[in-house]
Amino acid sequence: MNDKVIGVTARLMIAMLFLLSAVGKLTAPAVAMRYMAEHSIPPLLVWPTIAFEIGAALALIVGFRLREVAFALAGFTLVAAVFFHRDLADKVQLTMMLKNIAIAGGLMLLAQSHSRIGATGK
Repeated sequence: MNDKVIGVTARLMIAMLFLLSAVGKLTAPAVAMRYMAEHSIPPLLVWPTIAFEIGAALALIVGFRLREVAFALAGFTLVAAVFFHRDLADKVQLTMMLKNIAIAGGLMLLAQSHSRIGATGK
């Protein structure tokens, strides 16, 4: 596979995670709001979160401003890890924290290599 195909595939795979997360919140906003409230996050932030996840995922898919979007998603993912997966004594929470750290790392690689993987925009 050439670099462009690998890059587009990687962007699609990561974007799918954020799109499905947004769809889950859209289909059950009360559940998402309750979960956020349980973690001391204002529940009304569910709406800007959904918009960010959808917008950033679509930008990843098309490669628009890839560097900026990938860095923003990496930061978002790390913040989510800190707020939602704090109980590192719980193996499931530890795994979720490590998963988020790994996703952020993949996003940082996308940001670093944006010029080689078919990105558009800046």
